Amino acid sequence: MAPAMAGVPLVLPPDWSALPPQKQQILAPLSGEWDQLESYRKKKWLEIADRYPQMSPDEQARIQRRMKAWVKLTPEERKAAREKYKNVQKASPEQREALKRMWSEYQTLPDEEKQRLKESAAKSAASKASAKSGSRPPGKPAAAKPSLVPAMTLPSVQPEPATTTTPSPPPPSPAPAFVWPFAEPTH
Repeated sequence: MAPAMAGVPLVLPPDWSALPPQKQQILAPLSGEWDQLESYRKKKWLEIADRYPQMSPDEQARIQRRMKAWVKLTPEERKAAREKYKNVQKASPEQREALKRMWSEYQTLPDEEKQRLKESAAKSAASKASAKSGSRPPGKPAAAKPSLVPAMTLPSVQPEPATTTTPSPPPPSPAPAFVWPFAEPTH
């Protein structure tokens, strides 16, 4: 630790019981896991809670829906959502614009079409999972949890593989499937 920092006390975000009532109300969906969150995640949520009163009612409702959906995700689903978010951030502006356009088009679809796309994405994910594992008997698809939105193909944002003397086979698909991490479920 640098000498200048030696006298500065480390300030950690408060436990749930030490949060002011207004922040507890805003962050209520996170109450059950607040005390187990890492400090940096608590700080991010507290920053959102600080901005919350200035948000429009629609933005506030969206934040609440997203928090409720987030706490329902398993640790693996959260990790996957974070990785997908990172991939989107690495995408070029044109690729991100294409994703926004695809998302806008998806949102305008009727509920029946959204449901059909969700089911199709779940079947596709199940068949990919069973093809990867190879341990299931033929005709027995993997149990797949339907995603919140249909899978969308993200243009490749991965670095080019290193050149080798022996050519490697092409990847099974041209780009990873992308599922918007904070999508709102439709009923």
